[in-house]
Amino acid sequence: MVMDMQGGVILGPSILGRSANFSATIFPLRSIMVLETLANVGLLFFLFIVGVEMDLGMIRKTSQKAMVIVIACMSLPFLIGSSTTFLFNGETQVNHLSFVVFMGVSLSVIAFPVLARILAELKLLNTEIGKIAMSAAMMNDICAWILLALAVALVESNSSSTLASFYVIFSSIGFVLMLIFVVRPGIEWFIHRIPNGESFSDYHICLILTGVFVCGFITDAIGTHSIFGAFVFGLIIPKGPLATTLLEKLEDFVTMLLLPLYFAISGLRTDISSVNGKGDYGFFIAIIVLACVGKVAGTLLIALYYKMPFREAFVLALLMNTKGLTEMVVLNVGKDQKVYINTIFLLP
Repeated sequence: MVMDMQGGVILGPSILGRSANFSATIFPLRSIMVLETLANVGLLFFLFIVGVEMDLGMIRKTSQKAMVIVIACMSLPFLIGSSTTFLFNGETQVNHLSFVVFMGVSLSVIAFPVLARILAELKLLNTEIGKIAMSAAMMNDICAWILLALAVALVESNSSSTLASFYVIFSSIGFVLMLIFVVRPGIEWFIHRIPNGESFSDYHICLILTGVFVCGFITDAIGTHSIFGAFVFGLIIPKGPLATTLLEKLEDFVTMLLLPLYFAISGLRTDISSVNGKGDYGFFIAIIVLACVGKVAGTLLIALYYKMPFREAFVLALLMNTKGLTEMVVLNVGKDQKVYINTIFLLP
């Protein structure tokens, strides 16, 4: 991820892309459109995979400790991020409430897929710390996507009336209910029709993949982002052989081929030269440090309150500060919606 973004930054307007001839030759407008389309398709399927990997049964078994940790590690960075928005009042093209939500989410979200891989590599998934961290990160991610969908709805209805916002919100709720009570039973029905021992055919897999595009299209037409539809569709996929087959067929292709394009495009959209002077750098560093310290401190204090040993509490606090793709998605959605200018885009 880091190397892909660095490559994009080097090729983008920060360094080599400052030459108009280089940009016109290597990245003409037509090629950028193709790359962005592939990157967005990869993002759509990645959010679907994240939804498939999430086991909502874990939330029902979540302890009070994990729920309080989620509130603590999300609320402090959210407050820090949202409290900085008054410094950028003249540098956004949307209403202030949308700006507050985007800034808060971008600094408070936890990268659930990255955390899951870290815990797996450290062999901590089945430990108490691992279970608490996974449950907390899962709830954090779900809250973050709901807030992001709400923020996009507010931006989309910015030029309309308040009724438009309610339409988008209630339409999104209706879409989620339809997936839960209509689509999920239909998927379970065709799963039960497959004889034991037989694998899923290519027809079944293509049907599910088509569903990803359809759900993304519906939520985009409603007024929330297409990734919200793909994510919720992944959540309602029954855990079992179908989920395992989908992950086996999609995960490597999406994470190895399509996602690097998304990171590279993010780098190409980054213009470091838009930062003016040491004052801006110092201001950015201060906010980032405060956000990280807020998340670590909030988690550490709650863990100590529940009488966890200091070493384990500190490890859990660091795990809750995991950053990765999720933040990049929020930032790019914000830039697409004209919430962030180039300077703010560099901040989180």
